[in-house]
Amino acid sequence: MTERAQSTQRALRLGTRRSKLAMAQSGQVADTVRRLTGRPVELVEITTYGDTSREHLAQIGGTGVFVTALRDALFAGEVDFAVHSLKDLPTAQHDDLVLAAIPVREDPRDVLVARDGLPLAELAASAPGGVVRIGTGAPRRMAQLNAYARDHGLRIETVAIRGNVDTRIGYVRSGELDAVVLAAAGLNRLGRIGEVTEFLPVDAVLPAPGQGALAIECLSADTDLVAALAQLDDAHTRAAVTAERSLLAALEAGCSAPVGALADLVAGDQDVHELRLRGVVGTTDGSTLVQLSTTGPVPTSHDDAVALGRELASEMLAKGAAGLMGERAL
Repeated sequence: MTERAQSTQRALRLGTRRSKLAMAQSGQVADTVRRLTGRPVELVEITTYGDTSREHLAQIGGTGVFVTALRDALFAGEVDFAVHSLKDLPTAQHDDLVLAAIPVREDPRDVLVARDGLPLAELAASAPGGVVRIGTGAPRRMAQLNAYARDHGLRIETVAIRGNVDTRIGYVRSGELDAVVLAAAGLNRLGRIGEVTEFLPVDAVLPAPGQGALAIECLSADTDLVAALAQLDDAHTRAAVTAERSLLAALEAGCSAPVGALADLVAGDQDVHELRLRGVVGTTDGSTLVQLSTTGPVPTSHDDAVALGRELASEMLAKGAAGLMGERAL
């Protein structure tokens, strides 16, 4: 398409939250859409309830608080498509909307940003009273960090915090906290991965279902746009996060529940042929965790991926997971 022809086309309007991270990841999607479709794309900044409320996510319901305003803009015709962090999306898909694309996933791991560049195992040596104060707003992280500390003879105090990346890292820079836990994907997209002190192994801290993945959503009736955006979709990422979100849905838990999940591809001799799904539910003090995994053929359909998640959720519920999800870190 010539530059002149492109300039005569109406720009596609991409709805995004106003945070630096949301703008960064939406900007990356916009660049890709421009390249693939030849159409101009403009960002439309939208403020969500989750951005303005100072309460912790568990108090305001968690599920959908960063999503509803973007979806309202889609229905009102104010934007053509929206970019979400997939882990923020409710597990039940709206009938009139479609996840047109789930691009290649970023690093799903959690990371530590700590004072003096120290990893977790070394922080205690110089912490007052030997107690490491770690900030996070996620009950999931609290549960697993507390369990990890207990198993490794560490003394930690998890402190509930909210705010953007600058605010959270600021607690460490000011000395109020010894460390904070963030998602590697967000720091990567902001170009700040160099500030990471330690990548937390998924064997110790499973990420949130869908962490590191983006969701590109539009009206299902806009079939031309659905087809255009589908070029950004990555089949392996979609299968993995569908299994993770199916687990979350089958546990009847929201995005603020203390649930971690990760589906990753298992390579065989010649090619990838299996998908391993791991899940964890725990009390926020780390005293009790239900952690299980299952492995099956790489899903070739949405239903196959959903079935894998439901299978593992059933096993976790049989082990007592339901009784652990009522606890929230407030």
